[in-house]
Amino acid sequence: MPAETFNCPMCGAAASKDSSRCEHCGARLATVSCPECFALQFQGAAFCSHCGAKLDRTEMDAASSRLCPRCRAPMQAVTLGRTSLCECPRCEGLWADHAALEQICADREQQAAVLGAAVPAPPSQPVDLEEQIRYLPCPICRGLMNRVNFAHCSHVVVDVCRPHGTWFDKDELRRIVEFIRAGGLDAARTREIEELEQRRRELTAARSAGGCTAGDGGSGFGRDDMHFGISAVGAVLKALLGR
Repeated sequence: MPAETFNCPMCGAAASKDSSRCEHCGARLATVSCPECFALQFQGAAFCSHCGAKLDRTEMDAASSRLCPRCRAPMQAVTLGRTSLCECPRCEGLWADHAALEQICADREQQAAVLGAAVPAPPSQPVDLEEQIRYLPCPICRGLMNRVNFAHCSHVVVDVCRPHGTWFDKDELRRIVEFIRAGGLDAARTREIEELEQRRRELTAARSAGGCTAGDGGSGFGRDDMHFGISAVGAVLKALLGR
């Protein structure tokens, strides 16, 4: 069966519903407009084709003064539902400050807790690896951002500026939301607790063997490290994004 097609509003040429731009005239056909899963939606749609939520996108009157860290184009300030983000109209990446990302994660994790097993895990997809790794500049401070595998197990590598926010390439935020709704953050916290417990057992065994001091056990894992680990469990984003 042929893929469902739409017509470009600018030139009238046929375009696939998965296309974000017209292949003939270059007009933009899709934007991130779902306030729930942050998926690209064909312009003119009323409901999300991924999750069924009502679309709610508001663009600010003036473009943001921040430049896209990926392609250097001026970003557009947008509000999706109650979430304020900056979007690159050229590469379709998204910039979220820490407050926005924490709110996104908290809301989606609460949804996962309410729906429980009703939320299916996203199908495994091949990970597209960059042929040449490029460290991107933060759009605020211009410092190079860290590349982080979100939650250490999501297989979504995002770019993080510890003081300012996180950059998501096209579709990465949608994949993060799918990961959270499938219980990914809860699994990551459980794994972190298990790792801390394993390190505690190793430290106890080393002390019992008499091969360590009372301060840090000679293993590089002292009270400060334990405090940091437990705190990270309580503030999951700070740990999972390396903040």
